[in-house]
Amino acid sequence: MEPAADSAGLPSRNRGTGSVSRRPTSQDDPRYRDGPSDGGSAGVSGTDDAALIRQVQSGEVRAFAELIRRYQDRVYNTCWRFCGHAEDARDLTQDTFLHAFRRIGEFRLDSRFYTWLFRIAVNLSISHRRKARHRAAWSLDGAPGNDDASGSPGGRLADHAGEPPDERASVAEQRERLGQALRRLDEEHRTVIVLRDIEGLSYADIAEVLDVPVGTVRSRLHRARLELSEVMRPLEAQRKHA
Repeated sequence: MEPAADSAGLPSRNRGTGSVSRRPTSQDDPRYRDGPSDGGSAGVSGTDDAALIRQVQSGEVRAFAELIRRYQDRVYNTCWRFCGHAEDARDLTQDTFLHAFRRIGEFRLDSRFYTWLFRIAVNLSISHRRKARHRAAWSLDGAPGNDDASGSPGGRLADHAGEPPDERASVAEQRERLGQALRRLDEEHRTVIVLRDIEGLSYADIAEVLDVPVGTVRSRLHRARLELSEVMRPLEAQRKHA
């Protein structure tokens, strides 16, 4: 389902009333590539992002509904990783698309739409997190889109619903420890871990989202992984002695 929409198919900002699906994501899923996607409304589902954006910029606002359909799941998952709360993630997803629609005239067609959109989502999510530090700490338990990834302790955790209860409990414990560790990272390190090791963005895409050179992304990610490993070490020790 799309975020709550007005009569033109655009997201409305009624807190708590929007509904955003929570299907798992994958970079290999064609829904998340720039350009045509399967399904959707006739006449627009086969249109690439640039053509849709040109339509929106020329006043055909209904074309924006297709952009929402293409990217709402992935934006939702990213927002969820930052805030850890489904209702807040839905609100942040709606805010992301509202900001994107209001600023669509600023979008340069030589850029990729989803990286521009992700920059909005990340900035809103970080701002929300800073304002909500007094709220209950979040964890990764029950997170959407737990696709496998490798390369760091922040790699995605697979859905183990079909495994025995004791193994599922072990995975839940891993997620909780990872959530605890991520909460202890500074904002820069948490952000790059989420974008690279959990959401699976490329170095180039992360550089565009964060507006930094690729070299900065690589060095920041290296430091973030070292810090995350260091933070997780005592948590693992506690588990072994529990």
